[in-house]
Amino acid sequence: MARSTFYYYLKHVNKDKYECEKQAILDIFNANKGRYGYRRILTVLRNKGYSINHKTVLKLMNSLGLKGKQRKNDKYHSYKGEIGKVANNLLKRNFYAAKPFEKLTTDVTQFKVCNEKVYLSPVMDLFNREIVSYSISLNPNLRQIREMLYGLLDKLPANAAPIFHSDQGWQYQHAEYQRLLAEHNITQSMSRKGNCMDNGAMENFFGRLKVEMFYGEHFQTVNEFINCLKEYIDYYNNERIVSKLKMSPVQFRTHSLES
Repeated sequence: MARSTFYYYLKHVNKDKYECEKQAILDIFNANKGRYGYRRILTVLRNKGYSINHKTVLKLMNSLGLKGKQRKNDKYHSYKGEIGKVANNLLKRNFYAAKPFEKLTTDVTQFKVCNEKVYLSPVMDLFNREIVSYSISLNPNLRQIREMLYGLLDKLPANAAPIFHSDQGWQYQHAEYQRLLAEHNITQSMSRKGNCMDNGAMENFFGRLKVEMFYGEHFQTVNEFINCLKEYIDYYNNERIVSKLKMSPVQFRTHSLES
């Protein structure tokens, strides 16, 4: 064997051919606080110019001991029977929307923090999965729903006539809530009783939210948690990649308006 060949192999025998990819995966994983699994990390890597497939990303993450956070079953139930008018299920699990403010969905979820309960009431635009309005409260009352709805109405385009989907919670059966929707040309839709997947897009958001910023975290005060919740929603809208969109909700909306 030639001397030059011997020293070449001696120099390269222990070199990891995926060294750069591993470092990039670590950087992406840490920058997103462990919230990204291999699919979203793959998207970011490809956006950065890496030629790599999902199996390799998963293998490299396993070798690095990296694993995206896993969700738990933790749901707030607001159903109290038929106390008002129940709307038909117009959405019928068709979560595709061709334009902004065509189809919206809402729900309420709860968090147990420092021996108190905190309730989040968001509105999601199914066009790009963006949270376009939300309200945070220590009580799941009608005031919270008003705040969520007024935030939506401030952003609703003048010519919009969206379908607004929810479950059959008491808040959405309330006469005042239904009156406000009718006054603003919003058509109400409700999931069938006991069919949580009729509102699967919002259920998925709640599950991912709790995995990525709540489970396993320790908050000293309720106010600290609320601030973190607001920060996460801003991160979700502006930075976090939606797998189907290959970009964040706001990036997708901006891109679609420019096209």
